[in-house]
Amino acid sequence: MERLTGTAAGVPFVAISPVESGREERRNAERPEGVIIAYHLLDAPRTEEAFSAAVPLDGLNAWRVYLGLPMSGRRLPKGGPDELWRLIQEDAVMNVHRHVTLGALAEFPKAFAALRDELRIDADAPVGVMGGSMGGAAAQLVMAEGGVDVRAAVLINPVVQLRSSIDAISAMHGTSYRWTDHSAAVADRIDFVRRAGELSGTAIRFITGADDMVDAIVEPVGRAVPALRAHDAIVAWDVVPEMGHALADEPGTDAAPQTPQAREVDRLATEWFRRHL
Repeated sequence: MERLTGTAAGVPFVAISPVESGREERRNAERPEGVIIAYHLLDAPRTEEAFSAAVPLDGLNAWRVYLGLPMSGRRLPKGGPDELWRLIQEDAVMNVHRHVTLGALAEFPKAFAALRDELRIDADAPVGVMGGSMGGAAAQLVMAEGGVDVRAAVLINPVVQLRSSIDAISAMHGTSYRWTDHSAAVADRIDFVRRAGELSGTAIRFITGADDMVDAIVEPVGRAVPALRAHDAIVAWDVVPEMGHALADEPGTDAAPQTPQAREVDRLATEWFRRHL
C-alpha cells in the first residue's frame, strides 16, 4: 500500500493506493475498483493528513484521495487559526463557509482530472465521496454539481442545512447571525433536504455522533434521511456512541492514532463503500 502526497491543480492531497482483494487478477493496483474523494472537517481532523489517519478506509481496492479544503491546512489565511476565527466571528457564511464549500466544488473538476492522470485511474472507475462536517457539505455539493456520477457516499457529522447549522451554533455562542440575500443564497445552495432529489442516485450512509450538536447537525440529518427515501434513495443512518463532532484529538492537524470513535466510523464507512462502490 502506497501513500502519496502532493497537489492536484493546486489542491493539496494525500492518496492511499488500492489494496488487492485477491479475488481475480483484474482486482489489482493497476486497475482499482474505484476512487474515493474525501474532505476533512474544519474541526479535528482538520487537514487531509489528519483525516487520512482518522478514517483511512483500509482494505478497499480503491484509491482513497483526501483533498485539503480551501482556507484550511496549508491554505489557512495569513494569520493562521486566529485569523480564521476572526473571519468566522465577523461573518461565518460569507467570509468562510462559502469559500470552503463552494471553493472546494469549484476546484474539484480540474483537481479530479489531474488525479486521474497522476494515479492512472480509469475514466469509468466508480467514484465515491466522503466528508465530515463542512467537508460533508463539500461532498454533497460534488454529488449534486460536480459533474461525476457518485455511486456511494459516507457523510460524517455533516452540515446538511447550512442555515440550521449557523443559527444553532450562533445561539450556542449567545449571538444571532444576520442573514442577507447573499448569505441566504449560499444557505439555499447548501440545503440538501430541499435538494434531496439531486442526491438520490447515490447510496448514502450518514454517521453522526451521539454527543454531537442536535440542532446544528443531528436534526438536519433526521430531515434529510426521509427526504432521500421519498426519492427512493439507498440511505442508512448510524449513530456512534460517545462521539461528539470531532473525530480526532486536538490539534487535529497531523496524522495521529485513531480514537475509538473514529475506528468505528472507519469500520462503517469501509463496509458501506465495499458494498456500494
